[in-house]
Amino acid sequence: MGIDVKDLPPAYQAQALRKWAEQQERRKKRQPLSCHADDGPGKPAKYHNKPTERVTDSGAVLRFDSQKEARRYDELAALERAGTIRELRMQVDFTLQEAYTDGEGRRVRAIRYRADFTYEKVRGDPWTEYNGSFWVLVVEDVKSRATRTKDYIMKRKLMKERFNIDIQEV
Repeated sequence: MGIDVKDLPPAYQAQALRKWAEQQERRKKRQPLSCHADDGPGKPAKYHNKPTERVTDSGAVLRFDSQKEARRYDELAALERAGTIRELRMQVDFTLQEAYTDGEGRRVRAIRYRADFTYEKVRGDPWTEYNGSFWVLVVEDVKSRATRTKDYIMKRKLMKERFNIDIQEV
């Protein structure tokens, strides 16, 4: 159930039509997925990376912050198709410390880490281990020297302490 524009007074009709036209323009300009590196025209990326897109078999558009991250996705997707890994996921969030309120009533935000890729791979040799092999979680982050920041190193240590997971840097 909606309101018909014709039922509105003339001033409100004009306002509603203007807003509708603005929404249509924004929809035309909208990108499939946002990318952190696209901060505006003419502004270089923070780490001089080049955002890259990939189109999946289903037609979905995946946007990556860098070419290196896109190439790593291609490798992992091929491994998943071959059956070497399974449950490939991108941009998975881990909560390293929950949010809380301090003694003075101020809210302290949670500490979160977003991994580039997570997947499961076989650990051990299925021919020598009792009862076959088993799958273990692997967390990967595509890094360069510039992106190994102090914040990242702190979060890597918290991942090890909280979840006993070593982040593999690629």
